[in-house]
Amino acid sequence: MKQNPKWYEQVIAMHTAVTDQVSHVKRLRSSRYFVWQEETGQDFLADNHHAETGIYGSTDLFTTQEFDPWKLAFEQSMEAAGAAWKLNSVDYEETTNIYHYYWQWRLPPYG
Repeated sequence: MKQNPKWYEQVIAMHTAVTDQVSHVKRLRSSRYFVWQEETGQDFLADNHHAETGIYGSTDLFTTQEFDPWKLAFEQSMEAAGAAWKLNSVDYEETTNIYHYYWQWRLPPYG
C-alpha cells in the first residue's frame, strides 16, 4: 500500500500556522489552545489493494476570548491546506468561562 507517512505533518502545520498552543489528543493547561485528533481513515480499494487513503479528524479550540481571531485564522489555514472542513459546534461553558469551537476536517486522499 502506498501511503504518505507524513500526513500528520500537514495536520500539525494547519494548526501551527495559527499558534504553537496545540496538542495532539490531550488538553493543555492554558486558557487558549487547540487540540486535534485523527478519527478515521477513508480508503479507496482497487484491485484488492489500497489505492488512496484519506484522513478524517477533528479539532477543538478552547478560548476565553469571544470572537477569537484564531477561529478565522484556523479556517483559512485549513482552506490553504486543501482540507474539507465544517464548523460543527460552538459552545460557551459557563462554569469555566471558556468558548469551545469544534471542527471536523478531512485531508485530501493521497496514494
